[in-house]
Amino acid sequence: MNLPLDRFAIAAALQEIATLLELKGGTDRFKARAYQTGARVIAGLNEDLGEVIENDRLTARRGIGNALASQIKQLYFTGSSSVLDQLRQEFPPGVIELSGVPGLSISKVRTLHDALGITSINELQAAAEAGRIRNIKGFGARTEQKILESLSRNESREVRRLHIHHAQRVAAQVTDYLRTAKELIDVEAAGAIRRWEETVGTARLVASATAPAHIIDYFLKFPLIVQIENRSDRTCVAVLSEGARIRLTVVEPAEFDWTLWLETGSLSHISKLEQVMTAKKVKPGRQNAKATRSRKPEDSSFEHQLYSRLAMQYIPPELREDAGEIEAAMKGTLPEDLVSAKDIQGMVHCHTIYSDGKNTIEEMALAAEAMGMKYITITDHSPTAFYAGGVTPDRLKRQWDEIEEVQEKVNVKILKGTESDIIADGSLDYPDAILEKFDVIVASIHSRYKMDSEKMTRRLVTAMRQPVFKIWGHALGRLIQRRPPFECDMQQVLDVIAESNAAIEINGDPYRLDMEPRWIREARKRKIKFVISVDAHSTGALNNVRYGVGMARRGWLRKVDVLNTLSTKAFMKAVQPAG
Repeated sequence: MNLPLDRFAIAAALQEIATLLELKGGTDRFKARAYQTGARVIAGLNEDLGEVIENDRLTARRGIGNALASQIKQLYFTGSSSVLDQLRQEFPPGVIELSGVPGLSISKVRTLHDALGITSINELQAAAEAGRIRNIKGFGARTEQKILESLSRNESREVRRLHIHHAQRVAAQVTDYLRTAKELIDVEAAGAIRRWEETVGTARLVASATAPAHIIDYFLKFPLIVQIENRSDRTCVAVLSEGARIRLTVVEPAEFDWTLWLETGSLSHISKLEQVMTAKKVKPGRQNAKATRSRKPEDSSFEHQLYSRLAMQYIPPELREDAGEIEAAMKGTLPEDLVSAKDIQGMVHCHTIYSDGKNTIEEMALAAEAMGMKYITITDHSPTAFYAGGVTPDRLKRQWDEIEEVQEKVNVKILKGTESDIIADGSLDYPDAILEKFDVIVASIHSRYKMDSEKMTRRLVTAMRQPVFKIWGHALGRLIQRRPPFECDMQQVLDVIAESNAAIEINGDPYRLDMEPRWIREARKRKIKFVISVDAHSTGALNNVRYGVGMARRGWLRKVDVLNTLSTKAFMKAVQPAG
């Protein structure tokens, strides 16, 4: 009787199918993407796979259709796949690994196998170094030399920077997999992920085990790995099918906390701290092996003790960028009560089906209530944003009536708001008489991003000086990796906001994450208030709040700097447009 395959083994099979279909080319490449998606979904499944299959809920997962579900069930119950078996018969052994070598087509891989029995990169390199490839028909000495050059350069497939939420998902999949290894003691994400940077080039993981080499070997069996860039007994860098690069460092338990610290901070932060250690003659030393699989990085006292021994305040991971935090920690002026997710009392900047949202007012309110929120602002687009279904004045009355109806069904307070466009001359696109009736106004730019700096600055200054209280939404209009921030004299705009009836939004949409930490710090110096928003267009996007919190912490914001850490009554008073 065959034992059911676990989700990682099934994901590995799906990834193999995807790779082989991609090698076939043509229309099969579209099928390849479906199997690649299926591999990611199954590897990242949080529920018990058996229960999902038994209850026929596979197709409820986004990206899994009936055909793919059929193969997953086949793999789960029989340990094999008819699609994979057929593909394996069509290709020579080792084709996936060998086809990654530049210049080696499938036909050449088949020729190498038939002539020399080559099925791996190691066998290919050994044959080339021994001069055995040049004698095969269709190759020759020149081709043999090119193969050796390619192998020596270790040419890598393109690795892309991932948005923070994608990087976290990938890291979670790998850590979940590693935690199934019996030898593992602990594993945590480090580097840019732990610092909550907007994008991540290499996802760094730190693990501990009594036999580090065993964990490295186990990691290399992760089903979504398509390329190994380098490895040793304690470190390994691999590329996953979606282009994510993972660097795993495995150490003995006594070295875990030190290594996690070392792998977390930016290079300049760590370099400067090491200079301080040398000057103060402080050595990190080996720690007691108390790591467990359930411990969180913030539970460790090692990092607190390390900074304390250097006569410094503790520097949280999000601040370790060498952006003045070391000097502030030495002077004792670093904020110690940074805002956290548990401080947030209300969801700000939420869209519904009245504009371009996917859920109703009631659905958004119930979702916010389920998350423990005290209030939610319904801030659908204004008339100028016609492309997003902007709410015209006549529809506004209908929306407000519905808010009143829903309010009777829920405990969370629903605030009537708008995301009002800042039009070209700096005006907001509702009449003042309507603006004053809202509970909250988010004022944003959605058009004419290419204005020159002088005109854009004048536009923003005019908007911020409007007498109604407003929250400057997704301040500089950036879309990470797609659209850069627009040009303006940011120092002048911040000076005006400091004297105006305004606050600034820290947008939690992981594709925006506006403003950048450096501007948050500049605004903080002027005692400007902030709102951490979700810019949610669905109930699921309410979870964007954690990304907003991450950016706020990187900008050194404290709880008292953020308006939606206030109670419902206090928040309403603080943001009331009419003042």
